[in-house]
Amino acid sequence: MSRPNAQSMKPATAAKKLDVYLPATPEEFQQNPITRDELAALRADPPQWLKDLRKDGPHPKNLVAAKLGVSIAGLARGGVTEALTTEQIDALLEQKPDWLISERESYQNVLREERRLKAQRADKTR
Repeated sequence: MSRPNAQSMKPATAAKKLDVYLPATPEEFQQNPITRDELAALRADPPQWLKDLRKDGPHPKNLVAAKLGVSIAGLARGGVTEALTTEQIDALLEQKPDWLISERESYQNVLREERRLKAQRADKTR
């Protein structure tokens, strides 16, 4: 990778932009700043390690939450504190533990309320 400069970012930032779990990335990625050009190249033509991480995980919490249909706080309430693999996520979706059912319902209620409030605000501005 490259030297730090105004156009480079920390590995954690690059991992976040790539939607991957930093500790699961190769050591070279974790230890070196990434330039914007390098990030663009990783997005345009992902190496095998990036393809594998995106497919199999472990995935960062934001993606785990999205795949399970819950909030990140809902993950914590359900006891999920670590990154999960695609296989673990699929198993949770298949098993449907009580916490997951409850958190999915709660999250959908929150989203419905947010949509309602947004529509209400839009009506007031008309």
